[in-house]
Amino acid sequence: MMRPGARTTRSTSASRLKALGTAEWMQFRRNKTLLFMATIFPLGIPLVLFSIGGRGAIEAANTFDIFVLYTLLFVQFYTVLSMVTTRRDERVLKRLRTGEARDWEILGAICIPGALLTIAFSIAIIPILMLMGAPAPVNLIPLVLAVVLGLILVSALAFVTSAFTRNAEAAQLTSLPVFTIAMAGLGTLRPVFGDGIFADIISYTPFALISDLAQFGWAGNTFPDAMADVAPLDFTGVLGASVQPLLIVVVWVVLAVLAMMKTMRWDTHR
Repeated sequence: MMRPGARTTRSTSASRLKALGTAEWMQFRRNKTLLFMATIFPLGIPLVLFSIGGRGAIEAANTFDIFVLYTLLFVQFYTVLSMVTTRRDERVLKRLRTGEARDWEILGAICIPGALLTIAFSIAIIPILMLMGAPAPVNLIPLVLAVVLGLILVSALAFVTSAFTRNAEAAQLTSLPVFTIAMAGLGTLRPVFGDGIFADIISYTPFALISDLAQFGWAGNTFPDAMADVAPLDFTGVLGASVQPLLIVVVWVVLAVLAMMKTMRWDTHR
């Protein structure tokens, strides 16, 4: 029986998200495979490639582009996909929905570990590249937008992919379409597709547009344009050139979130 004058404490959305996020972070740290993939690949591979190549603006832009791609895929997308699939199969998601936590708090907490690492790595790699001899970015705004919008996009895609993933082991197969589309949109690979309709289609995929934002922000130019000897843009020019890819990426993000809301599966396939 409650004593007279006693007060009941009710959790807030922020406190619930903090508690769930802390629990997800602890689970993430215990998974050695995810921890390895989320730390070695995103930073190690781009920095090694930059150290053995040129140190100009377009090389730095290519390095940051590869970094963004690897970070979004390995640190956020695959991490969220594996974690949400595992939590679903263990019926943790179903149990959490019976408590005070709202759906977006449960899903948001799963995104926290990868998002924190992505943001930390993104902040760290810019001065690291500059210390290695890279020129300063032309405009930081597209770089920030590329990372933030990319995080929202791949998180939503991870939840969508999870709906078609029976277990954590199957994630290696169901994640392939997203990995393939992302790799095809990489700035340094797109010239391989030439100037045909296939190349045009790829240029409008979300990862290709994120790549454009990343390269515009650092070098004032994209790698395909640099190959065609197009002059790089200044700070103001980069802002203008970034509007179109930014708007299209926002459309992709909205579509991905709507697809997530439509397909999200809270209970096991069994």
